[in-house]
Amino acid sequence: MSVARPVPVVTLEGARALVAAGEAEARRRGWTVAIAVVDPAGGLVCFACLDGTQPASQEIAIAKARTAARFKRPTKALEDGAAGGRPGLLSLPGALLLEGGLPILVDGQVAGAIGVSGMTSAEDGVIAAAALAAAG
Repeated sequence: MSVARPVPVVTLEGARALVAAGEAEARRRGWTVAIAVVDPAGGLVCFACLDGTQPASQEIAIAKARTAARFKRPTKALEDGAAGGRPGLLSLPGALLLEGGLPILVDGQVAGAIGVSGMTSAEDGVIAAAALAAAG
């Protein structure tokens, strides 16, 4: 019997690539955002905050990433669930139910997550998705 299983975890190099890809997309669009990448447990691996980003976005980006990692789903799915008649989702401990957090999947397992904040939630989601797509 095995008491453990291998779990993929985002690397620092991978996290840096995701942040760089998100930063490039945000700059291309003229948006100021904070970008966070966390491991599967929500531990911060890499972070960047573009000049001019509102200070509150720093903590929000980290919270979105942690929510996506810990709940193993996009934060938009949780936001939609709460808006669609599941208000109990609003009381989930440690969850921020705003679009802009996406899990990083490796072979179907969550290796971490990316969170973006600074624009509208939908625009934050665009940056997070672009970062994941660009980083492969």
